[in-house]
Parts: sequence; C-alpha cells; structure tokens
Amino acid sequence: MTTCATELDDARLLRYSRHILLSELGPDAQAKFAAAHALVIGVGGLGAPAAQFLVAAGVGTVTICDADTVDLTNLQRQILYATADIGARKVDAAARRLAAINPDVRIERIGYRVDAVELAPLVEAADVVLDCCDNFPTRHAVNAACVRARKPLVSGAAVRFDGQVAVFDARDRQGPCYHCLFGEGEDLEETRCATMGVFAPLVGIVGAMQAAEALKLVAGVGESLAGRLLLVDALAMRLRELAVPRDPACPVCGVSEASQGHEVASPKVG
Repeated sequence: MTTCATELDDARLLRYSRHILLSELGPDAQAKFAAAHALVIGVGGLGAPAAQFLVAAGVGTVTICDADTVDLTNLQRQILYATADIGARKVDAAARRLAAINPDVRIERIGYRVDAVELAPLVEAADVVLDCCDNFPTRHAVNAACVRARKPLVSGAAVRFDGQVAVFDARDRQGPCYHCLFGEGEDLEETRCATMGVFAPLVGIVGAMQAAEALKLVAGVGESLAGRLLLVDALAMRLRELAVPRDPACPVCGVSEASQGHEVASPKVG
C-alpha cells in the first residue's frame, strides 16, 4: 500500500469530489486528509465504521490497534468483518477490507496489547486519536498519552441503546480531558455489550460521529465537540448535550500533569 499523495490527480479529484465540492472543505482540506495520520484504538463496533470513513475520506495513514480475533458474536454489528473472518486477527481482517475500500491509504496494524511505554510513540505519531474501546483502563491510558503529547482525542462509547461522543483536545490547555469527566478510581460501573447487549445501528451512529469529529479536527473546520458530551438515545432517537468543564485539580491535565503508567487492556469494542 502506498501513502496517499497530497497532489490531487484526476483519479483522486473524482474519488474525493463530493468533499471537494463542499466550500468548507475543498482541495485544501483534502490535502490535509492525505497528509494526516489517525490512530484508531479498537476496531470493533465503533472502530469499524470510524476506520471505514477515515479511509474512504483519504486520510493518508490509519493505524488500527486491537488485540482480539473475530468472533461469531461480533458479526451482528462489527461491519468490517464477514463470516469467513471468524478466528482471524481483527487488525488483519480489517486491514484487508480497508485496503479494498481505498488502496491509496496506508494501514498500519498493531495486533497486540500495548503498555504505556509503547502507546506513547503511537499517539505522538498521530494527528488525531480515536478511542473506540470499551474499558476504562484503556480509555485512561489513551487519554493520558494524548494529554502528554498534546493530541486531540475523539472518544466514543455505546451499550444497549445509549451512546456518547466527546472530544478532548489537549492542544487547548483550558479544555477538559477524559479524566476530568470520568475520574480513575471513582465508583463507576463499567458496562459492556458482551453482558448488556447493544443495538447494532447505534455503534454505527457513534462510530460515524467519531469519524466526523476526527475529519473536522484534521481539516480545521467547523466546531468540534471539545468541552461537550453528546448523548445518543437510540431507542427514542434523541440527542442531548452536556457541558464538560475542566477539573483544575485533575491529576492528568490539571495542577499535576505528571502521568502514571498504565497497561492498555485488550480493546474489545462495541
């Protein structure tokens, strides 16, 4: 696979024409997409649609990180995978499908559990990070790495009929981080679709929103969800928005910005 060129030849002008036609994007934004590097943590329910939209949009390099293999129970919602992929590493099956969508994009695969030391250079190399996992240890580790590297983080979650999307942009030192919203060690119930179930289209909705926020951040257009938490009630199909203030005492982005080491748990997503 070759890295997507920043020059728009006739084939690329045609492929990306519907973005180029948008006055808010145009060829300049498309060139930014081609030069960008997105890191997707987890290629399950959320990461599958998010990665597909990033690749289809022509983001030059997309790194996918997941330690799991494809299981029969994934196929109800993880739309990158087919029955023939059962037992394969998710990153391998996902990379094949993503390369077929857009061979211009470079797909990098991380198919094992990474610790904080290994996570740091992955985040540092990215322009935007998408947290598409389903467990708090991974979320906090990714958040800490993004704060240290001053990289924007697009966070998504979905269980049952409830989803949420937020952006934590560490480039803004006055903005909140994930820890400001969900503090480590707090008495928070961690619910996963493996035990609670999840409405299949919901993960597509949330994952697509994450891709939209990531592309806007790369292009530098519109208003991001930074400082806001968007709640999705798919059963009633209603959206609700909450403000997320910065915690001045946050041990990750607040007074003490020293980060603690974390091991990233296997990101079983959506």
